[in-house]
Amino acid sequence: MMYNEDDLLPLSALQHLLFCERQCALIHIEQLWVENLFTAQGRIMHERVDRSGGESHGDIRVEFALPLRSLRLGLIGKADAVEFHRRPEGNPRWLPFPVEHKRGRPKKDNCDKVQLCAQALCLEETLDLIIPQGALFYGKKRRRQKVEFTGELRRQTEDTALRLHRLFDNAVTPAPVYSKKCDTCSFKDICLPRTLEKKRRVEQYLNRAAAL
Repeated sequence: MMYNEDDLLPLSALQHLLFCERQCALIHIEQLWVENLFTAQGRIMHERVDRSGGESHGDIRVEFALPLRSLRLGLIGKADAVEFHRRPEGNPRWLPFPVEHKRGRPKKDNCDKVQLCAQALCLEETLDLIIPQGALFYGKKRRRQKVEFTGELRRQTEDTALRLHRLFDNAVTPAPVYSKKCDTCSFKDICLPRTLEKKRRVEQYLNRAAAL
């Protein structure tokens, strides 16, 4: 299946979807945005990368804010940075190596890795080559985490893109489900996960009681 230009969805939404489906819908369907200290730090980090342009270091050429698109996955966005590594032999001569910048620390789940892998899949589709790996740069640790684009990660990325399109097609914001990560989410006061979840449980109880 190939998507049309009008059907392309933000690549960054993959990370939001895996972090929290409700947050993803609030941002990308309801067009809401709330900033806190963490999101502000992340925005500033990305703005610095976006303003940097391109540069070269020996056998590595770096392009910042590189536009990306995949008609196969139905995604559009940009890469924080893509390093092009010169290879003395082989085809292609320059091998892309995407690098995504994140404010915090490495996460236990694959939400950041899926976002990075999606960037690689966009580049592969455009350049007609295979990209074996990339890296996540975490601001808190000030170091890179190398990411191998395994078959399993590629399948998860493709499945997440399908989930994202289904979410947009349904255009329904999921109900809140509270977890520990809600406490640091900038949408906490809008989403109200504890309040709405408690209200839903009360309504379910009353409905069951009325049915007796």
